[in-house]
Amino acid sequence: MNKDNKKFVAESIFIKEAIKDNLSLNEFLLLLYFDNSYNQVFDMSMISKLMNLSEDKVLEAYSNLLKKKLIRVSAVKNDSGKIVEHVSLENYYKNIVACNKSQEKESKKEDIYSVFEKKFGRTLSQMDYEIINAWIEKGFSEDLVEAALDEAVQNGAFTLRYIDKVLYEWNRKGYKSVTDVQNKVIPEAEPMFFEPSLMNFNWLDEK
Repeated sequence: MNKDNKKFVAESIFIKEAIKDNLSLNEFLLLLYFDNSYNQVFDMSMISKLMNLSEDKVLEAYSNLLKKKLIRVSAVKNDSGKIVEHVSLENYYKNIVACNKSQEKESKKEDIYSVFEKKFGRTLSQMDYEIINAWIEKGFSEDLVEAALDEAVQNGAFTLRYIDKVLYEWNRKGYKSVTDVQNKVIPEAEPMFFEPSLMNFNWLDEK
């Protein structure tokens, strides 16, 4: 092994984003170089030597990363007063964060179904899944839906229709979060029931 060779470290999430962005091997290696580099300066001859690539290949990968807007370059003065190209991976890191948040959100959606099954003590039907998903798509947060589920369970009402009406009533009162519910809703001794006349749209019937 060449004594000048350098080992680079890549987190798994870094690799997953590279796969998602369909990067070539050279593009990925160059991105990894900048991620591991202390000063993140584009020095083509040094990079070419470290990566054992021709300068043309390095320049091609560099240009492609710029075109894909995965890196940003700014001209700065180094300690010697020389103007150099400083590379920022901020865009790439933002993509990683956005992807991670999306995965967390999807995982949370899956988790809420398990919460329903656990508290209802039964397997959800396809219609159940569609109704729960419809609440989320309508703008109710998973936390608020779960709070409505708890309200129903506490009142012995194990139906999605009841939860649907609770969510509607909270929405009518302007409650957008669990904190709103906790601060404004006074616990009632008797279960809450809403007359159909209070509804201004049709509700899905449970089967």
